[in-house]
Amino acid sequence: MVHSKHYYIGLVKKALFYALVVILCLIFFSPFLIMFTTSMKTNYDAFQMPVQLLPRKWIFSNYPEALAKIPYIKYMANTIFITVLSVLGSMFATPMVAYSLARIKWAGSKVISSLIMATMMIPYTVTMIPLYRIWSKLGATNTYLPLIVPTFFGTPFFIIIIRQFFAGLPNSLMEAAKIDGAGEFRRYFSIALPLSKPALTTVGIYAFINAWGDYLAPMIYINKTEKYTLSLGLQGFLNQFSVDWTHLMAAAFLFVLPVVIFFLIFQRNFVEGIATSGLKA
Repeated sequence: MVHSKHYYIGLVKKALFYALVVILCLIFFSPFLIMFTTSMKTNYDAFQMPVQLLPRKWIFSNYPEALAKIPYIKYMANTIFITVLSVLGSMFATPMVAYSLARIKWAGSKVISSLIMATMMIPYTVTMIPLYRIWSKLGATNTYLPLIVPTFFGTPFFIIIIRQFFAGLPNSLMEAAKIDGAGEFRRYFSIALPLSKPALTTVGIYAFINAWGDYLAPMIYINKTEKYTLSLGLQGFLNQFSVDWTHLMAAAFLFVLPVVIFFLIFQRNFVEGIATSGLKA
């Protein structure tokens, strides 16, 4: 009887857990769903009262019309170019900096680590004017250099993630490689880097999302229309006195879709990377 009681309590707890998960999923998925359903409506239908989630009539032509209204393919190519190089820059520089801070003993490494963590507390809005003046003096405005080059010098948040992972590697493993005659570079490329795949995947996902959806930095540095990213190009649906909401939602849905697909593909690696990167240093 006691066993049966515990069994039913367990079922109730499991049912409540899954119900909570479903409710939270619906809450977080609702903006994406509203964006999609609005993109399939007419402008009149989108604002007709009472508001309905599903379109009264499905308008599939909004998507080709949205792609034709702005140079969507050009903006997409610009965004992909910046995103790919930003991800490559983060994946190249971040693990090297993190490894030097976590596994190599050199004077000032703890101070540098503290300074890197301190920079995470400085909002981008505080530094954007000095940074713009620097890039302007270098003649790099209206180019993609200010958006790409900084990633090749490491991002503080990414460095902290991978540093924690490297700090959690067994010392015996690195010492054994050292006894076998492996130098610092060999230990980094042959042992530390392959083992850091979960953390690197996490950094890659973050770097992809940051570069793909960045709006503020391109708005500051890019003034030429042909160099716009998609986040800037979507402004083409904002008129002086009105907003073309259905076409804007169609373009925005296509803009967000790659991020969702990318995350769904790598979500297991992302969760694993977050878990393993939280090891005690």
